[in-house]
Amino acid sequence: MNIGAAATATGISAKMIRYYESIGLLPAPARSPSGYRHYTDDDLNRLHFIRRGRDLGFSMAQLTELLSLWRDQDRASADVKHIAEQHIENMNQRIRQMQEMVATLSHLARSCHGDDRPHCPIIDALQHPEDATGRR
Repeated sequence: MNIGAAATATGISAKMIRYYESIGLLPAPARSPSGYRHYTDDDLNRLHFIRRGRDLGFSMAQLTELLSLWRDQDRASADVKHIAEQHIENMNQRIRQMQEMVATLSHLARSCHGDDRPHCPIIDALQHPEDATGRR
């Protein structure tokens, strides 16, 4: 199948498929005599794997490792689990950071009168972050 059909079948844009090829996440596909890419069922399976991994937020580096492990029938599941657990910890850290941002911004929004006066604690905090949060 050509790149357009592969894109439709996997929900990945043709541009992203070409990008995955350029970074080595997807091997270069066979080409027709006229130069068009030709994708096999194996390529589609790999693209589905990549799509699901991206949906779960895995980085390109993590996906490279996971793809390698997926193809390795002698892999240890502990290796796969380790990647997943690292990813979970990274996501939890980002969640904590976002919760801190929400708390700070909520505090600032509650402190702002939202009236016709020019004074605004939100602007003050953006200008002088150490005054609003006690940290820089």
